[in-house]
Amino acid sequence: EVDWFSLTGVILLLCLAPFIVFFFIMACDQYQCSITPPLLDLYNGDATLLTIWNRAPSFTWAAAKIYAIWVTFQVVLYMCVPDILHKILPGYVGGVQDGARTPAGLINKYEVNGLQCWIITHVLWVANAQYFHWFSPTIIIDNWIPLLWCTNILGYAVSTFAFIKAYLFPTNPEDCKFTGNIFYNYMMGIEFNPRIGKWFDFKLFFNGRPGIVAWTLINLSYAAKQQELYGYVTNSMILVNVLQAIYVLDFFWNEAWYLKTIDICHDHFGWYLGWGDCVWLPFLYTLQGLYLVYNPIQLSTPHAAGVLILGLVGYYIFRSTNHQKDLFRRTEGKCKIWGKKPTFIECSYRSADGGIHKSKLMTSGFWGVARHMNYTGDLMGSLAYCLACGGEHLLPYFYIVYMTILLVHRCIRDEHRCRNKYSKDWERYTAAVPYRLLPNIF
Repeated sequence: EVDWFSLTGVILLLCLAPFIVFFFIMACDQYQCSITPPLLDLYNGDATLLTIWNRAPSFTWAAAKIYAIWVTFQVVLYMCVPDILHKILPGYVGGVQDGARTPAGLINKYEVNGLQCWIITHVLWVANAQYFHWFSPTIIIDNWIPLLWCTNILGYAVSTFAFIKAYLFPTNPEDCKFTGNIFYNYMMGIEFNPRIGKWFDFKLFFNGRPGIVAWTLINLSYAAKQQELYGYVTNSMILVNVLQAIYVLDFFWNEAWYLKTIDICHDHFGWYLGWGDCVWLPFLYTLQGLYLVYNPIQLSTPHAAGVLILGLVGYYIFRSTNHQKDLFRRTEGKCKIWGKKPTFIECSYRSADGGIHKSKLMTSGFWGVARHMNYTGDLMGSLAYCLACGGEHLLPYFYIVYMTILLVHRCIRDEHRCRNKYSKDWERYTAAVPYRLLPNIF
């Protein structure tokens, strides 16, 4: 059942999230990425919501064509090009992989080929920019707001289709979750792993293809626009491109590991993931680059070095923490963490089919420092992206505010599930590792 607090949050997000995206993109388009002038104009009567709306570029069929080609191309790469990189890249895990056990006890198979899709896409992008010239490298930002309407159409269409599908022809009825509240069901999803056919998995495709593959292309388009407008690319834009590209490449290099994360293992597929991956991710995760198009900032050498160091240290903590957990799981604890045999707490849990399963919760390495040190590293990287934009405007810092709320909420969600799943074993674990994100603080 859904409590009133959760239901209120769901309704507010459904109503406000699309407005938030439009507000930030509009602020850059009409107010040089400053968020206070539009609010002051509205307050003083110098503008109305209707006049601001009318000044924004509308839907265009050119943008619809661009986006349709983009999504179709990613579907083709996802479905029709089996991964070969795992055969030639040492240490890379790709091809057909097992996902985590679902609440109903099922184990789905996935075709892991995200890194290959990313490489093919970016090779073609660079080849076009250097040789073929089929389209301008600034094509994305030149159609940015019309593309916003296109992504919204897909996001709502996919979410609504998944909602109806769950009632009429669910992929795995045992893994459906009906709360009795239509708003909650629509937003948080009913089906756990909706699929079309054997391999087209909604959750993996929309989490890991149209939005996140585009992330680095969007940043490259921003850099090309800077070059077009000012004749140079700032070091701040280069930093944002490099640091965010590291994060995106890390995602694809470790896509098989991603199958064991909260997005795949716990979240059902609804508007939260469908619309979020189509709209929220590509438009708000790239705000720093968009800001730098309108406000080109050349950082001092110490400032740029500080941002780079913060981003790289954050990434090191993020990756090392996740690597430790993955190594521990793969070897069932028969490994060394920080040069020592890892300590852990033995747990047991029951799945929905009544089966009893064993699990281990590691208390060594970064996992002995705090229960979610991977999130701590993630937040450090997020802060680095924002600091690359200087301190003149608030808009670029929305990302660190959002990521803090998201990851703290994920801590609470994850631990609520773990408490229900492991019961007293979880209490033993939290006694051994008392802090969530920051040692001795939180």
